Amino acid sequence: MNSHVPAGSDKGQFVQSAGMFALAENRGSRLGQMSGPLPKGEGKVAEMIRKQSSSDFPIVKCMDLSRGTGDEVEFHFVQPTKMRPTMGSRMVEGKGKGLAYEKARIRVDQARIPVKLGDTMTNIRSAVDFTRLARPVGQSHANAYLDQSILTHIGGARGFHDNIEWRLPTEDDPDFAEMLVNPVKAPTKNRHYLADGTNGVKAFSVSAGEVALATTDDLNMTVVDAIRTLIESLPLPPPAVKIPGDVAAEDEPLRALILSPAQYHAFAQDDAFRKFQVAALNRAANAKRHPLFLGEAALWNGILLLKQPKPIRFYAGNTIRYAANYTTENENTCVVPASFGTTHAVDRAVLLGGQSLMQAFAASGLSGMPFFWNEETFDHKDKRELMIGVIQGLQKVRFAVDQGEGTKHWTDIGAMAIDTVVKLIPGER
Repeated sequence: MNSHVPAGSDKGQFVQSAGMFALAENRGSRLGQMSGPLPKGEGKVAEMIRKQSSSDFPIVKCMDLSRGTGDEVEFHFVQPTKMRPTMGSRMVEGKGKGLAYEKARIRVDQARIPVKLGDTMTNIRSAVDFTRLARPVGQSHANAYLDQSILTHIGGARGFHDNIEWRLPTEDDPDFAEMLVNPVKAPTKNRHYLADGTNGVKAFSVSAGEVALATTDDLNMTVVDAIRTLIESLPLPPPAVKIPGDVAAEDEPLRALILSPAQYHAFAQDDAFRKFQVAALNRAANAKRHPLFLGEAALWNGILLLKQPKPIRFYAGNTIRYAANYTTENENTCVVPASFGTTHAVDRAVLLGGQSLMQAFAASGLSGMPFFWNEETFDHKDKRELMIGVIQGLQKVRFAVDQGEGTKHWTDIGAMAIDTVVKLIPGER
């Protein structure tokens, strides 16, 4: 049976908006695949007044479609707690250890994308139906805005790579903060690392005001192996990503490492890379063909390497923000070495575990849904304009966590940044 909405129906806006939301939720991008499923079907989405998606995925979503609750959405998380059993007949009554319960609130705001549909004479002269083209064009721009906002927040930086495909400006643009809604926070000190030609990775460090990287510190097999070793050595590492249906989720814990195209290309030069692609396909076969394992993906040593279309890139002389110490969120700055010139830059890879990012959605008054659209005519109905919008907000999941020594360290729970050097294409800058 085909869906049908009568002309003039007051449900038209709802059906269109729910459809746009469903398209955005099911978009084929890598970042669009990094959250657990929400209830399917337009009716079920509308009925879900407030719900939080699975924390086993990097992106945890919260839908709050209620009205009049303000422009913030609340998330709920349980802090890690150190517990040990009491043996034999020893008394346990009254010795229970309380759960550390955390709440996080993030702000949402509306982002609107207007598309001109022309005027009467434009439509007479053109063989193109601008009205039919406008919605998919507006939707693609909205999807790109969502993906680039997610990438910027989880990476803790936008970077300075810029071309016509970017919907977000660079960090020095006056509109940057407003478009990202919530503050973009540099990685916490215990979640920020550099590629190292000798040991694979090292803690983020600075030398004479410049990030401590040489042009030889690129992404390679040694770096990926060192990341796996680091995960197994850290107290409270990023939680494993658990995909529904993945039979190996418990015995072979998985994290995702999203790479810039240049980083992915550098790693793909390894002679064994094809085997890593096959390993990802084999894992997909045991995980109900989840799309995260398919396409440009490779699996090595519990790290799922995925390519992103946009790099978080810093050129020679660009500023990199970093956390000054473990116990505060204060940020310092350094720059990329001037010696990198026009031949090398710094790209940021981001390791993602469960609970990396909060994504909050709220309801538009136009549709009762996070996505909404509207079409207006003006100049005595000669000219038309279509607007597509979304109300959402993003923020990394971050808490001050007791590492087991009585000292609380600010910790990005699921996201870890690894900065590496890449070679630039001649003429890129």
